[in-house]
Amino acid sequence: MTLRLEHVPGSAVTVFAGEALLLRYVYAPTTPANESPRPYAHPVNTLAGDTLTNFRPNDHPWHHALSFTLNQVSGANFWGGPTCRRDEGYKWRDDHGSQQHVAWTALEATGATAALSHSLEWKRLGETLFREERALQIAVAADPAAATWSLRWRSHLVNVSGRALTLGNPHSHGGMVGSHYNGLQFRGARELLDDHLDPTIKLVAEGGLEGVTAVHGASARWMEWHGQLDGSLRRVRIRFENNAGPLTWFVRRNYPLAAFPLQAESDLVLAPGAELLADHTLTFQSLA
Repeated sequence: MTLRLEHVPGSAVTVFAGEALLLRYVYAPTTPANESPRPYAHPVNTLAGDTLTNFRPNDHPWHHALSFTLNQVSGANFWGGPTCRRDEGYKWRDDHGSQQHVAWTALEATGATAALSHSLEWKRLGETLFREERALQIAVAADPAAATWSLRWRSHLVNVSGRALTLGNPHSHGGMVGSHYNGLQFRGARELLDDHLDPTIKLVAEGGLEGVTAVHGASARWMEWHGQLDGSLRRVRIRFENNAGPLTWFVRRNYPLAAFPLQAESDLVLAPGAELLADHTLTFQSLA
């Protein structure tokens, strides 16, 4: 299946497989400042046309479908929404940062693959904290019967602030146990994991893990959602894989959210010039 791109300069790139929209990558967002504006992919669809992502849901409007971000960076909130501090809990604060597109380095589709690569700057109050090179690689499975496509997301960040930066999340920095909100996040369509007493709708992970209690906070290389969509009633399987090996998974089921935390239990200090790499693959499969 041949991929093609539609680019609206200064706004977004949409990836199609034939006539089917796979994803729209909005690289110059117009989201509110207190949601920490950042590029995001929405909608993210199956090859069958079902939408898998949720953008600005009413419970957490700063969950921007599929996006990559950090939670707290030396006082700057790049996640959006209220900031959690150990002594005060969650409060709205004027501390939000943003990610800003700088330039495209690759924007092409060839056969069944596409590449979207660009450079970004992470800013707070005019200061640039990180420079990032981001690469999104999209590929459709060679066998049409598989109804599968994948997205590899790689982000390479460099601390260009000239000072040490401390990365934290509501667990490590705010004392909210298990709240490892950071990294690449996927906010799913609300119905995806509504099991309506169907045991085949579930969360599983490497090592035979099953269910939220077992998977959340577990160390594993991959996790899968086995879900179903309203309307079409089609089943879908989403596989989340960390290409560098096991990580500590973050998952919520009632408001479907998966995250690939870059730091979990403890704050992470990055020296000036230090690098941070995220390399993940998401695979989307429609099932009969």
